[in-house]
Amino acid sequence: MREQSLQRAFFLGLLVLVSVAFLWLIGPFFKPIFWAVVLSTLFYPTFQWWERRMGGHAVLASVSTIATIVLIVIVPLLLVGLLVAAEASSVYRRLAAGQMTLPVTANDLREMVPAIAALLDRFGVSLQDLQAQLSEAALSVSQFLATNVVAFGQNALRGTALFFLMLYLLFFFLRDGPQLLDKIIEVLPLGDAREQRLFQKFAEVSRATIKGTIVIGLVQGLLGGFIFWVLGIEAAALWGVVMAVLSFLPAVGAGIVWVPAATLLVATGRVWEGVVLLVFGTVIIGLADNVLRPLLVGRDTQMPDYLVLVTTLGGLALFGLSGVVIGPIIGALFLTVWDMFGREYPGIAGDGAEAS
Repeated sequence: MREQSLQRAFFLGLLVLVSVAFLWLIGPFFKPIFWAVVLSTLFYPTFQWWERRMGGHAVLASVSTIATIVLIVIVPLLLVGLLVAAEASSVYRRLAAGQMTLPVTANDLREMVPAIAALLDRFGVSLQDLQAQLSEAALSVSQFLATNVVAFGQNALRGTALFFLMLYLLFFFLRDGPQLLDKIIEVLPLGDAREQRLFQKFAEVSRATIKGTIVIGLVQGLLGGFIFWVLGIEAAALWGVVMAVLSFLPAVGAGIVWVPAATLLVATGRVWEGVVLLVFGTVIIGLADNVLRPLLVGRDTQMPDYLVLVTTLGGLALFGLSGVVIGPIIGALFLTVWDMFGREYPGIAGDGAEAS
């Protein structure tokens, strides 16, 4: 009996050690693995549709699904990226050459809004210094975008390898997804009901976050870029993409761009354009976020807006752009696990409440 206990303890220790070593080994490939899992979850209905059209041939259905993903997701993203890179490089060159400056000088602002100038002077803030800092910040942002285009080119080989690794894994996850899921449920010692609920929550949040991110970002980016172009604001495509990215953040979103832009237009005497941008941003861009986000994100994730915001920001800080999806998934799984704990072990929570 003692020998069996020793063998069991040694085996469990070996299991943990090998599992940790395996996770450490595949750690550098976490993002392609994660996106392969998410895309296979999101596009599995598409795979089933192709499978029916292909007479049950899973291999052909997987290849067709991947081709669909590349055509409707990857190619448009690459084209937009090239357009933004070109505009960012152009803005950076013009700023560096002195051909493009801020539209409002310190003297203009002092004449237009003397109260603000007096208030800033009272706190020891110089308008000239502030203008210089803003110009330097604009140059730094453009330089960051331009230099990262070069960095992306330098890392193109690694990025291409990871991209094709994701597609390779996606093929197998689509083809063998149900079998892999059944095997994981069979092996994990959490209980089938808990495991199925956790996987179901992962799928729900992945679909909701991806749909919300893509649709809301696309709509707000297109609307913002369109109104910037109509009003003659330079680098409209670049600002549209910036608004699309910022739309990932609930409550703030694209307003970080169009509100200052409208204020700047009014301050420079283009009152009509500023009012149009303010009304368009509030009614059209804001309405798109307020209508689409609850339908696409909040309803499926069952997470309050503040938690979606916090987990999105935390995900961005830890995982980059992939954190827009990873963060809310972790937050939703956190809520789900603690909800299961509260339902299955109500006595522990009650004892804790009485002890306090």
